[in-house]
Amino acid sequence: MHCNIHAGVIIGADGFGFAPNENNNYKKVPQIGNVVIHDHVEIGAGTTIDRATLGSTVIHKGVKLDNLIQIAHNVEIGENTVIAAQTGVAGSTKIGKNCMIGGQVGIIGHLSIADGVKIAAQSGIGTSITTPNEIVQGSPAFNISDYKRTYVVFKKLPQLERKINELEKKTGSLNPAENKS
Repeated sequence: MHCNIHAGVIIGADGFGFAPNENNNYKKVPQIGNVVIHDHVEIGAGTTIDRATLGSTVIHKGVKLDNLIQIAHNVEIGENTVIAAQTGVAGSTKIGKNCMIGGQVGIIGHLSIADGVKIAAQSGIGTSITTPNEIVQGSPAFNISDYKRTYVVFKKLPQLERKINELEKKTGSLNPAENKS
């Protein structure tokens, strides 16, 4: 009740379910589940929500999905979570309530994301996030404080390499075995 579903939304398409056979061809796995959308959900234009293989893909109360999002089979999105455009959530992932997920985030399947987690735009999530209210960034994503400190060093890598090369030229190799010609 009281949901806004914008133009071009697809709800209940087959999930991407295929199994290889003995001839290395792929056989479609029947997608016989459903999609459950709770109250006060908004789904942006061009978003696709796949039905479950078995059971349900669930979008809980108050979830807001931007345009052009892919929600795969058997995903569950917790109450009041917001997800920005061009994000993809792979199958059987469970996202907690009150999460904020930036645009162009990729989340692999079969993960759990704790309540209140914030994921910065363009991050890649390859492991479960079990700490509530954690903020992550990067690909692969990790704690945002560590990410910011690491990024400062990353930007300086070319300068650091030049300094190391200059020091090696001035001091020669510190390894005596390398000094034998």
